[in-house]
Amino acid sequence: MRLKDKVCIITGAGGGMGKVAAETFAKEGGKIAVFERDEKAGQATVDSIHNNGGEASLFVVDISNEENVKSAVAETITTYGRIDVLYNNAGVMPEADNSVVNTEESVWDLVMNINVKGIFFMTKYVIPEMEKNSSGSIINIASFVAQMGCSVPQDAYTASKGAVVALTKSLAIQFRPKGIRTNAISPGPIETPLLMEWLVSDEEAKKVRLDRQPAGRFGKPEDIVNCALYLASDESNWTNGANINVDGGITSNYF
Repeated sequence: MRLKDKVCIITGAGGGMGKVAAETFAKEGGKIAVFERDEKAGQATVDSIHNNGGEASLFVVDISNEENVKSAVAETITTYGRIDVLYNNAGVMPEADNSVVNTEESVWDLVMNINVKGIFFMTKYVIPEMEKNSSGSIINIASFVAQMGCSVPQDAYTASKGAVVALTKSLAIQFRPKGIRTNAISPGPIETPLLMEWLVSDEEAKKVRLDRQPAGRFGKPEDIVNCALYLASDESNWTNGANINVDGGITSNYF
């Protein structure tokens, strides 16, 4: 088992890539701290892990709230005694997020509060716990849009993911001498219910996007999680400060 007895916090683990990550990490022997704002969704992930013989606990937390995060991290230590992996998966991409010229301040703030401030709070309270054991792996989910412009903009989301990449680099340099490595994954377009529902109803939009995708398909949650599994495991001990594009090659495509 690649994560045997490693205590892994996964944010946003109640659905999508977060749920797949929690279940996959548990199958590899990890003890999963499910950090999720939606108690029902988080409990469903915990139940799924338990039903498959894994170990997991639910911590209901809003990662944009510092006191929530501080308390949940402390509860994780009380429950498991240590933290080995922090998988900053939680993020939002509201439909109302568009160009800077027509995005409301409230939408901008919502995206930044979860996508950037959430990682700030999580790392603020997890890193000191990792330092106690002189080891740890932090995995931040960024996005391919942080590296490319888009004619259909989502500027708050794009800016937030650029910030994630920059913060990843800073943490990697600060804390690797203390045994903690930090890396980012930048997914390309991933099959989610929201994306697929939209594209199924708009074949032209689907064609345009697939024409730019050398792999000829959208990504699946497992494509991202398999990379994260490597970063969480001891196999990635010399991987630090990387931003790994798991995107089917879309960021390498000129036109």
